[in-house]
This record gives sequence, C-alpha cells and structure tokens, in this order.
Amino acid sequence: MARVQVVNPQTATGDVKALLDAVQLQLGVTPNFIRVLANSPQALEGFLGLYGALGKAGVDKATQERIALAVAEGNGCQYCVSAHTAIGRHAGLSNEEMDLNRRGSSSDAKAAAIVAFAKALNGNLGEITTGEFEAARKAGLTDGEIVEVISVVALNIFTNILGKATRVEIDFPKIDLLNTTTRAAA
Repeated sequence: MARVQVVNPQTATGDVKALLDAVQLQLGVTPNFIRVLANSPQALEGFLGLYGALGKAGVDKATQERIALAVAEGNGCQYCVSAHTAIGRHAGLSNEEMDLNRRGSSSDAKAAAIVAFAKALNGNLGEITTGEFEAARKAGLTDGEIVEVISVVALNIFTNILGKATRVEIDFPKIDLLNTTTRAAA
C-alpha cells in the first residue's frame, strides 16, 4: 500500500488533471507511479519535462530502457524493474537482453558500454573512474551522449527513490529483483 495518496485522474482538477490527461493520452494508461507523483504538480511537470526531452535524445529509447533496468536493479526498486521490463518489451528488448541489462551488460557492444557506464554512475553516485569514463568514450559515445546517459541515470535514480519511499503499488506484471537482499521494510 502506498504511503502517499494515489491521485485519481477522474477526480483530479487544474494542472494535475491536465498533466494526468496528457499521460493517459500518450501512454493509454496512467501508471500508479505517475498518480503518486501527481501529489505535486511541479514534481510531475518536472519529471514529464525531462522524460519528454530525453525522448528526443541521441541515446535511443531501447538503450534508455536498458539503463533504466540496470539502475532499478542496482537500487532494488521492484516497481521500476517491473515497469521498465514492460516498457522494454514495447521498445523491442527480449527477456534475455533485459536480464543482461539488469546485470549491467548487453548483447550489443555499444549498449553494453553504455549500460556498464550507467551502472558505474549509479553505483558510485557519479564518482566514476577515469577508466570507466574512457571505456564509454572508446565505445564511441559523444559528449552529448555521455551527458544524456548521465541524465537518464539521474532521472531513474529519482524514480527509484520515489517508488521505494512511497511504496507505490506495482501495476505492471510483477518482476522479482535479482538480488532480494534489500533493506528490510520498517
């Protein structure tokens, strides 16, 4: 059960209603995560703004989903692993590929370098080694792509923290975490 109110799109008003309607129109559903985020129209608008901008990034949608899976798994966010598994399937990722992504790799060489870079960023709160940075460069990432990967990681850290802190109810097919030794719920 979520620790904060899950906003009902049918009874929402004002800016919240407009934002939730836009999500429903774009996705065909209004996920619980978005409905929890709607408790703050400013937070929801900020999330949607960055999410929308990254949709036009040089790092393609499938690779952004690879990053999201690696970050969610690394942070132990079952909601986000479940959501991004469903979204990853729509982006064309196979179950085998998504399993690799959750472990910090990929069957595609460039995507593997990107996911490894993202995993290092997440695991070290950005304090990566020169070797980790140079591996991304060696894989062909431009300065713009490096900044995009950092942005995707940061956006996903935000969603992981929000999902875990609020204990939002999973409304996607539930996927178990690979490592179930996460902090006990208090």
